[in-house]
Amino acid sequence: MDDTPSKFPAALPRLRAAAREAGFTMSCEERTGSLLAVLAAGRPGSRILELGTGVGEGTAWLLSGMDQASRLTTVELDAAVQQVAREQLGSDPRVTFVAGDGGAWLEAYEGESFDMVFADTWPGKFTHLERALELVAPGGTYLIDDLFPQPGWPEGHDSSVKRLLGALEERQDFRSVRLAWASGLLMAVRSA
Repeated sequence: MDDTPSKFPAALPRLRAAAREAGFTMSCEERTGSLLAVLAAGRPGSRILELGTGVGEGTAWLLSGMDQASRLTTVELDAAVQQVAREQLGSDPRVTFVAGDGGAWLEAYEGESFDMVFADTWPGKFTHLERALELVAPGGTYLIDDLFPQPGWPEGHDSSVKRLLGALEERQDFRSVRLAWASGLLMAVRSA
């Protein structure tokens, strides 16, 4: 079976070109993106949080699956990198871009919970994990990627990944599954 996605967001070629031009190499892997689109499509009227916009490839995948009633908040530390996403996707009224530290944003956020949290950066995954999980609504999904070794991982990071996976699987309030696929994923659903 071929697991190559058959549908791609319209903005993806422009986002990929901008990423290459900017030297940005941490964009959402396309199989992960296709999963994001399917998960977003499965929750009409949902509220989605993406931690780590990057140049917006994951954002584009999420938007491609969302219905018109769904809303996406995406947070990125590097405003210059996120500007690419704002230029390509900013006209979509379903998305709100936040430029700033994801950890600080998580600590300060006081709004509604989210039906899906995609943690594609350190905050919400390796830092501020508890806060990110608190923001997942009952029945909602928490997804993390890049769990397979990646170029540029700091020394000893593999043990951080193992600790993270163990901590998530021990939780009684989430049911999780590891996916040895794409860049290495873990998906967890909050118990209702």
